[in-house]
Amino acid sequence: MWNEGESEGLQTLGIVVVVCSSLKLLHYLGLIDLADDKVEDELEMSTVCYRPEGLEQLEAQTNFTKRELQVLYRGFKNECPSGVVNEDTFKQIYSQFFPHGDASMYAHYLFNAFDSANNGSVKFEDFVMALSILLRGTVHEKLKWTFNLYDINKDGCINKEEMMSIVKAIYDMMGKFTYPVLKDDAPRLHVDAFFQKMDKNKDGVVTFDEFIESCQEDENIMRSLQLFENVM
Repeated sequence: MWNEGESEGLQTLGIVVVVCSSLKLLHYLGLIDLADDKVEDELEMSTVCYRPEGLEQLEAQTNFTKRELQVLYRGFKNECPSGVVNEDTFKQIYSQFFPHGDASMYAHYLFNAFDSANNGSVKFEDFVMALSILLRGTVHEKLKWTFNLYDINKDGCINKEEMMSIVKAIYDMMGKFTYPVLKDDAPRLHVDAFFQKMDKNKDGVVTFDEFIESCQEDENIMRSLQLFENVM
């Protein structure tokens, strides 16, 4: 039986998973320790000799300092010597984070969100621009990035098929061992609850304005967007 508590909790699941997954990617790259708050010390002690081209421009375009960008670049290059991450690598990363589920479809959607140029690869610039939004962007910027993740066909609105695809991907990634009590129709119920709340004019799609308005009315979502602002 789908109760109110489950529905309310799952309203924010997608947004929280987006941010947490991005943090897991940082952890994989060796840039943050999710168990201890050592990032500040590492930043102070780090000496990065190589300065990527356009560092000043990236500093102006993101919410990171020059020192933080150097540390991010060092970790990115250590794990990705070619300077780019392809979709297969993304899927390998997330399969390690969620061993009890299948993260391939969620990794696919998240990769497409990071791949701003839509060319099949994520460069350091793509990575750091998205990370800047997710960790330190304004509420509007974070919600816009998340909306674009859900808007799979990029037509400016979210329909039920798109939302169902994302929700199924999240449930597949988390796995039955993580959520053993969820029934087979849980994704559909989640999507129905999402549209009941966010489709203000009941036309079957959720526009960006409707998405923004609904999220700003939800205290849980607002809190989730602030959880990781001080990670770096």
